[in-house]
Amino acid sequence: MTSVSPAALHPAAPIEGRQLRTVCGNFATGVTVITSGIGDEGAGATVNSFTSVSLDPPLVLICLHENSRLLPVIRRSGGFVVNLLTLRQAPVAWAFAGRATARLDETPHHRTGNGLPVLSEALGHLECRVAAEYDGGDHTILLGEVVGLAAPAEEEEPLVFFQGSMRELGEPVASGRR
Repeated sequence: MTSVSPAALHPAAPIEGRQLRTVCGNFATGVTVITSGIGDEGAGATVNSFTSVSLDPPLVLICLHENSRLLPVIRRSGGFVVNLLTLRQAPVAWAFAGRATARLDETPHHRTGNGLPVLSEALGHLECRVAAEYDGGDHTILLGEVVGLAAPAEEEEPLVFFQGSMRELGEPVASGRR
């Protein structure tokens, strides 16, 4: 095993946020709208910082900016829904992406058995109970235990985010497996 000195792991100059965002923008991701709220309360935010963490137990994580209006809604409800968007839902993604996000009551949705809002036209959704919350710099990392899921629009094309733009998924690449 090769030993690396700690000094070799630190950059000579601080990394600028804009530069980090540009480089990370070269990683294509799916697009989600995270929704939450119980009763009359309902809110959503477009998020591409979503990943599956574990199958057993079933865990996913999302990251929300520390000033996100959705974060206190999630904390009050104790849960959130990850809505996986279809290509047709690009306008929905943009509507929930800004500081003045769309209103949930203006978007077709229904409620889970636990009362959390689900976007009705999503490719699929994961209903999550907040299992843990972690400090992530200017973001909060939320670990969610998946308590419900569905994929009613499996035949739809997914919405992809790459280099600052919503995009269509390209043609499949031939598998290198034998």
